[in-house]
This record gives sequence, C-alpha cells and structure tokens, in this order.
Amino acid sequence: MYLKQISVNNFKNIEQACLEFSQNMNCFVGNNGEGKTNLLDAIYYLSVTKSFFNSTDRQNIKHNENYFIIQGSFVRNENVERIYCGVQNGEKIFKRNDKQYSRFADHLGLIPIVMISPTDISLINDSGEERRRYVNSVISQLDIVYLDNLVKYNRVLMQRNMLLKQIKEKDDVIAVLDERLNEYAQTVYQKRKQFIEQIQCYFNQVYKQVSNDSEQVSITYKSDLNDNNFIDLLRHSFEKDRIMQHTTTGIHRDDIIMQMGDYPVKKTGSQGQQKTFLIALKLTQFNFFKKQTGISPVLLLDDIFDKLDLHRVQHLIALVAGDDFGQIFITDSNKTRLDKILERQKNPFSLFNVEKGKITKIE
Repeated sequence: MYLKQISVNNFKNIEQACLEFSQNMNCFVGNNGEGKTNLLDAIYYLSVTKSFFNSTDRQNIKHNENYFIIQGSFVRNENVERIYCGVQNGEKIFKRNDKQYSRFADHLGLIPIVMISPTDISLINDSGEERRRYVNSVISQLDIVYLDNLVKYNRVLMQRNMLLKQIKEKDDVIAVLDERLNEYAQTVYQKRKQFIEQIQCYFNQVYKQVSNDSEQVSITYKSDLNDNNFIDLLRHSFEKDRIMQHTTTGIHRDDIIMQMGDYPVKKTGSQGQQKTFLIALKLTQFNFFKKQTGISPVLLLDDIFDKLDLHRVQHLIALVAGDDFGQIFITDSNKTRLDKILERQKNPFSLFNVEKGKITKIE
C-alpha cells in the first residue's frame, strides 16, 4: 500500500499543496517550523481521522481561514482508495471514494500508518496515561471490539465515580456498575496483555539491530488484573474509593513498564538510547500492523535522526529501507545528512524542499 498523491488546503501553515509521491522513500528538507511536520500530520489525518499532535480539529486550520481540506489517493491491494477530510465551522466530514462515513471509527484500519516523532518522548517521561493512550490507539486501529469495550468501560467508570461522590455506603447500583465494569474490563485487559506478549520478542530484535546490540531492553504489562479478580478488587477498595471519590483500581490504571537492564529507561537511558527505544517500539507497531492486516503500513519518520549517533542512523536506515518495509516519509532539517542517506538508496526516491508552508519537488 502507498500514498500516490495528496492535496492540502489551509492545513496549519500549508495554504495549498498538490504532490505526487514515490512508492518507496520520500524526503522533505527544510528549516524547523517551515511545515515539514505539518505535511506528515496531514498524511496521518487521512489514516486515523485526526491529528497526531492536536486533539482539536480547529487547531489545525490555517490562521485567518475557517476550513481545511485534505484529499489523498492511496493504492491498496491494487485498488485506489480516495480519502477526503474536510473541517469547517466545527464540523468534520470524512469520505472514502465519495461516500461519507457515519462513524469515523469505521475508517480505522483501512490505511494502516505509523508515525515516529520527537513528541514520542512523552511515552517515556510522562505518566501511565500516555502509555495507555498509545496502546489504545494501536489496538483500536485494528480491533473495533476493543474500542467498543474501552468506550463502554470509560462511560461506566464515569458513572461510578459520580456515584461515589454522593453515597456513604455500598448499594445495589454500585454492585451493578461493578459487574458492568468487570465485563468490559476483561476484554480490554486480555487484548492489551496479548498485544504486549505478541510484540515483546520483535521489539527486542529491532532494538538490537538499531543499537548494534549495545543494551538490553524490555517492555512489560502492568495491570491490577494480572494477579487479581477485578470484582474482588472493586469490593475491597470501595471504602477507599468512597473517600477518594473516584475508582482507584482497574484497567484505567494499567501501565507499560519500559526498562533498560533492570532499571527504568527514563532514569538510566541517554537521549540517544531513549530515542532508540521509542524507534524500536514504533517499528514493532509497524510489524504488528503488517502481521494483522497483511499490508505494510505507511511509515512517517519525523525528525528522528537528531540525538542518534552515526552508527544508529545507518542501522536504522538499513532496516527501514529493506524489503520488509514499504512507503516511507522522512523529514530532516539537515540536508547534508539527508543527502548521505539518499546516496545509499538503491530504490527510487523523491526529495522535496519545504519553506514557509510551500513544498516543491527537487529534481
């Protein structure tokens, strides 16, 4: 699968762009703040129906404009998929081959995509909420049952938390909500657990390749449900929950433990090691999507070479330029570094210059 062409209007600082891409590698060079990342985010939008960076659609509209439109033509299993996204006056319209979606969730999984960005560092440095959000986004792209149970769990959790602020002792309503929480939690828990088990081995392999086997790393799934019955946990924690006025146990507290050796990568890893860890995690996501769908996702690499030593850059490029990967989009502010990468490419590629939101192909 690959993106054949894209048309962008009033998206962030890109007033207008109409571009055709190589099936293999596409590189965008320009100074920081010129619009390279914005173009990658526009591509991401067409896959996931939202921005990688901004949670509010209106934040992506160019200043002094009231709408943005992104249109792209993907070739998927030899069929052309025309995807349209338009946002105006708070309303978002998403279409596939001129047919409008009634639910954005129905689009997820059609165009698998993986973005690697400097903002991924939040997965290491921030709270477990960031890591849960990441796992949710990965699994939800391919599993509508997971997404449905997650939404229902969060809805019941909100109801339970509101009730905890009003009651002084456990009642039948709490018992009913606990049963419903447990029902939805089991599906989410099992699918998260299965996901981490599936990716652990490949994650270690990718990290070794990029780092030249320099460090030992691991990812493990931490959950209250690992060794406990959820109904029992809810029953035993009720008094604490009532005092705290929120539910203190459950899958909404799950976390992914990221370690280098026996210590958290957040505390022991250098900037280059942490970046390598995140790259390995995202490339593992790529492999997971490919195995689940039989399609190579589009890979977006946004300014990922900074903080990496030359050997790690070379190992990374050798890996993603191999036969296991498909179409790749790369941004970099260092043209000299990018030129050295492209000199080694055997497959055709396209190179673009980005300046003040204007994107031109370099012949």
